[in-house]
Amino acid sequence: MALVARNAFGDLFLRDEGGEVCGLDVAIGKLVKIADSEAQFHELTHLNRQEWFAESDELAAAARGLIPNATQCIGFSVPLMFREGGSPDTPYIAELSEHVSFLGDLNRQISNLPDGTRVRLKIEPEKH
Repeated sequence: MALVARNAFGDLFLRDEGGEVCGLDVAIGKLVKIADSEAQFHELTHLNRQEWFAESDELAAAARGLIPNATQCIGFSVPLMFREGGSPDTPYIAELSEHVSFLGDLNRQISNLPDGTRVRLKIEPEKH
């Protein structure tokens, strides 16, 4: 897969080997086909800017001084997949690769739990 675009919150738009473009919602770990080709993705972008790129949320974050660079994104100290996640006081600037990796691992760990299951997030330092 090749990166086509991304939004300020780390969601990725990826082109597969067949040319189809999929959107990866990193907050919930869901990959969905959104276009038959990269050209179609670009054509559809203007119609889906708010949904795909969360522009109003990005502008609100920028007003708070959260402006990620090319290798960063806006993350939340309590991930959005949790009921308490995404509250206005929890956003921060994260390294994109670390953020996507962390959320991918977290989504993998809870993937077999029914929606609404209560979980406790315990983060431990890496063991060397």
